[in-house]
Amino acid sequence: MLTIIPKNTEISKLHSYLLAAVAPRPIALASTIDENGNSNLSPFSFFNVFSANPPILIFSPARRVRDNTTKHTLENIKHIREVVINVVNFDIIQQTSLSSTEYARGVNEFEKAGFTMQKSEKVNPFRVAESPIQFECKVNEIIELGDKGGAGNLIICEIVCMHIAKNILDENEVIDQYKLDLVARAGGSLYSRARNTFFEIPKPIQSKGIGVDALPKGIKNSLILTGNNLGMLGNASSLPSKADVDKFIRENSRFLGLKINEKHKFAQDFLKENDIESALKVLLS
Repeated sequence: MLTIIPKNTEISKLHSYLLAAVAPRPIALASTIDENGNSNLSPFSFFNVFSANPPILIFSPARRVRDNTTKHTLENIKHIREVVINVVNFDIIQQTSLSSTEYARGVNEFEKAGFTMQKSEKVNPFRVAESPIQFECKVNEIIELGDKGGAGNLIICEIVCMHIAKNILDENEVIDQYKLDLVARAGGSLYSRARNTFFEIPKPIQSKGIGVDALPKGIKNSLILTGNNLGMLGNASSLPSKADVDKFIRENSRFLGLKINEKHKFAQDFLKENDIESALKVLLS
C-alpha cells in the first residue's frame, strides 16, 4: 500500500488524496450576507448533520490551499452569525457548480447562477427557492482548525427552521430519497447522483444478528464467499434448523450431492437476491 505521512506531504497533494478518499460527500449550498446586507452563495462539501437534539449541521469553508485566503462565506458569518444551508439535488447541480466561481466580494451569486432569492422566516440570509430542502440556521460556534492554507473552519449551525418541498414527500410525509435525487461530491471534477446507486441493507439493530463468528468454520473459511457475503449471513437472527434445511433440500433436489464450492456459489446467487435464509440452507445442507 502507498503510505502517506501528512506532515511530510505537500498540502495540495494531501488535499487531493483526502477529497478522493472521503467520498461521496453531501453538498451544503450556503447562503450568507455581509455586514452591508449583500448576499453571498457558495457550495461546500465538507458538510454533514451531527445532532438531532439540538439539530446541528456543520460545514467547513477551508482556507484556500493555493494562497491561504479565506472565503466570503466565512468572512460573512464572522459578522452576521446566520446561514441558510440549501441541499443540492440533480436539478440544480450545474447552477450550484457555477455559484462556486470566485466572484469579487459583493457580487451576488444568486444572480450569477440564476437562482431565485426567497426570503427566510427566522434569519436574514435568503433561501435558494429551487432547493428542495432549506435549513435556516443560527451559527453557534466557529472553530478555526489552523491558520495555513488548507485549514478548515468548522461552522457549527443550529437549525431554527426547516423547509421541505411537498413534491419530495410520500403519502406519510416522509422524504422519498428517489424523489429528492441528491447529488454528492467526490474527488477532482467528479460528482455522484445518489438515487442511481441506492441499495438496502437491513440494520442489525432491528434484529440482533448472530455474527460471522457464529457461522460454521467451513462457511467462514470459504474460498468463494466474500466478506460482504459473510456479513449478510452474519446478519441472520438465527441459523435454520436441521429440519428446515432437510425440507428445503427435499423441495430443491438440484442442491443434492453438491461439492462445497458449488454450494457456496449457489449461496452467492441467493445472496444477490437478498435471500439470506435460502443461502444458509444451501450452505448447511
